[in-house]
Amino acid sequence: MALLDLLGRRWTLRILWELRRGPLTFAELQERCDAMSPSVLNQRLGELRETRIAAHERGGYRLTAHGKSLLAALAPLDAWAKRWSRR
Repeated sequence: MALLDLLGRRWTLRILWELRRGPLTFAELQERCDAMSPSVLNQRLGELRETRIAAHERGGYRLTAHGKSLLAALAPLDAWAKRWSRR
């Protein structure tokens, strides 16, 4: 239930999606997430770092191995959403 709670928080899935191709700085994430407020972005990134789904390094924020495996686990949901949106 803890994971569902985390993923259900506003912007969490969007942040994961944006990090899928590699590290992004705070400013890049904020821009890609439709200029979400810095306080919300900071809070979500803190939660993702605390749960070891994301990490911060020189190049910015990135998905950890756990984050990448989570994204892979969500891939069937993405495929379903693409099929559903074509209807």
